[in-house]
Amino acid sequence: MEKLKKIAIVTTHPIQYNAPLFKLLAERNKVRVKVFYTWGESVLKSKYDPGFKKEIEWDIPLLEGYEYEFLENIAVDKGSHHFKGIDNPGSIQAIASYEPNAILIYGWAFKSHLRLIRYFHKKIPIIFRGDSTLLDEVGDGYKSVLRKFFLRWVYKKVDYALYVGKNNFDYFKRAALRKDHLIYAPHAVDNDRFEASDRSIEEAAHYRRKLGINDGGIVFLFAGKLETKKDPALLLRAFVDSGLCNNSHLVFVGNGPLERQIKDEAKNITSVHFMDFQNQSKMPSVYQMADIFVLPSRGPGETWGLVLNESMAAGCAVIASNKCGGAIDLIEDSKNGFIFQAGNKEDLITKMKMIYSQSFNLESMKRSSIQKVKAFCFSNIAEAIESLVLSLPRTKADIKS
Repeated sequence: MEKLKKIAIVTTHPIQYNAPLFKLLAERNKVRVKVFYTWGESVLKSKYDPGFKKEIEWDIPLLEGYEYEFLENIAVDKGSHHFKGIDNPGSIQAIASYEPNAILIYGWAFKSHLRLIRYFHKKIPIIFRGDSTLLDEVGDGYKSVLRKFFLRWVYKKVDYALYVGKNNFDYFKRAALRKDHLIYAPHAVDNDRFEASDRSIEEAAHYRRKLGINDGGIVFLFAGKLETKKDPALLLRAFVDSGLCNNSHLVFVGNGPLERQIKDEAKNITSVHFMDFQNQSKMPSVYQMADIFVLPSRGPGETWGLVLNESMAAGCAVIASNKCGGAIDLIEDSKNGFIFQAGNKEDLITKMKMIYSQSFNLESMKRSSIQKVKAFCFSNIAEAIESLVLSLPRTKADIKS
């Protein structure tokens, strides 16, 4: 019996958006998968997140159902927040010993990841996964030109890139990757986990009662860090200035640097409600208590906005700014939501009023969200990875570690 081709997956740490994919690849058994985590085993300890202002430890399993290895990280300040935070002297040897037919690397902006890309270039096919966009590019100044040349230097060492959507595709094209080496693998969440169930529906009703929202009240929802990048203050002001605060509700779920400011602005508005950060097991019910999810991000760095996928899978209509990388792929105007110009309060008000005025059609929009997001699933990513790896020549890599 012919042995399965092997793929080594390199990423910093276990996250809820990748672990189900790794598990699915292992279950499908079309290629053999091993994940190499470069942050090191210390990442398993609960961590203080300055954005949410609390210790965060995800309450869903992230290490079940697939083969993995934590690489020793010798960085003094460990983490994915800076280039030198990921430094694994043994990474080349560990991956070479696995003898993969391909290496899938998530992100290049870490010391070890870039080292791996450079070392294995022309030895083993390098597949790259990242979701960067050009949405925050401003002009063609000196820094922009330098960055363009640097990115082209990096991506010359990449054989294939898995792009998540249109904005990400444009980014890779700008970095001079050939179109036939760009493989569509859409951003996804565990859609099944966000589908309505008896338990989540009951819990969503409980949240509404706890916040004092009647059964028929229309709810706009924001969930995420209360930070400038996400621009929750714009959403609050649009909600108030539109007059929607008189006949609907707005719920903020999360914590962050802007929390005090937003709570102060909303302190006399009874239709604005707040909930602290909710862990992953609670989020399906949080989304299901709402009708319309709003992601008003202004950036920089809102490369996709996976909360859009989550809220759509849970059955929300959606409104997002044009600075959200995934909006153009996920939202069809008037069908399941609207896209507005980032930072433009009047445009956001217009879109919020439009979706509210279509309350008679809201259930149809919510159903459209559920249907639309079905194509953004882990099975489609798995198929893209498998097809690519299986198409590669079956030759043993000549690795000299």
